[in-house]
Amino acid sequence: MKKVSLELGSGGKLMRDFISQQIVRTFKNPFLDELSDSAHLPGQIAFTTDSYVVDPIFFPGGDIGTLCINGTVNDLVVSGAEPKFISLSLILEEGMSWEDLETILKSIKKAAKKAGVEITTGDTKVVRRGQADKIYINTSGVGTVWARPSIAKIRPGDKIILTGTLGEHSVAVMLARGDFGLESNVKSDCAPLNFLLPLWKKGVHWMRDITRGGLATVLSEIAEKIPYSLLIEEERIPLSRAVRGATELLGIDPLFLACEGRAVLVVPKRNAGEVLDLIRKNPLGNKAEIIGEVEDKTGKPGELLLSTLSGGLRLLESLTSELLPRIC
Repeated sequence: MKKVSLELGSGGKLMRDFISQQIVRTFKNPFLDELSDSAHLPGQIAFTTDSYVVDPIFFPGGDIGTLCINGTVNDLVVSGAEPKFISLSLILEEGMSWEDLETILKSIKKAAKKAGVEITTGDTKVVRRGQADKIYINTSGVGTVWARPSIAKIRPGDKIILTGTLGEHSVAVMLARGDFGLESNVKSDCAPLNFLLPLWKKGVHWMRDITRGGLATVLSEIAEKIPYSLLIEEERIPLSRAVRGATELLGIDPLFLACEGRAVLVVPKRNAGEVLDLIRKNPLGNKAEIIGEVEDKTGKPGELLLSTLSGGLRLLESLTSELLPRIC
């Protein structure tokens, strides 16, 4: 009998296959078929939803409350919408610390204020001890559409911009679990990406926040949808010293690690310099880099290629297994 595995929630190929073969096929409609971070509805309304089961619920740089707001806000921003309202549904385990619950609610309030959104509705359920893990959160977000991402406009020569260093969220959560006996000062990059909204007026074709599956999975997905290849350069991909050290020690590829405050953009060549400068003016984007471009001479259509430090080319594909369950 076929059963659900952890890989189904990895954000990689297995999850994409499940969504296309089960979800889209079952509930097929024009809004769902786009498979965007948010659905664009009539009336210039964007709508998104997400669930959060991160373990542990507190980690360096944030907690499940910070995460649920920023994750929802970012899904709206990268779909071309200004976040406005959020629903908040809590699933609590009997016996959870009341102090922890209050701390998380304060984090939600602080994060919502920073992102300029209001909590306008919600729900609370409690399950018996042992039937959950302290707290799970579901959110839905509503925003006003500014622009519509357009994969069809992507052309050879377009530049790929990464807004900051990779992997802090995954590494912070991983080390907070204490499974590896390592200590580090890495903090989650969890943050709202509202500052990217004006860039939609600068000709940006497409953007995506880098969550489950990491940069490689996100770019592999977009590469599969265009008649060109994507080429990124290893030497241009920003990594903090702490993340580089931790991933080398653990044998983990940072290209597949989740972020919660980083995005990748595809921008016309003529606009790339201006967009990069604007991103770098914000503290959340001061490490931004142009890391590659859309190609029609290197590789095959649909491929994501990495130009390595050693001078070779490496084919990158979507994540096929769960690197770190319950990262968000």
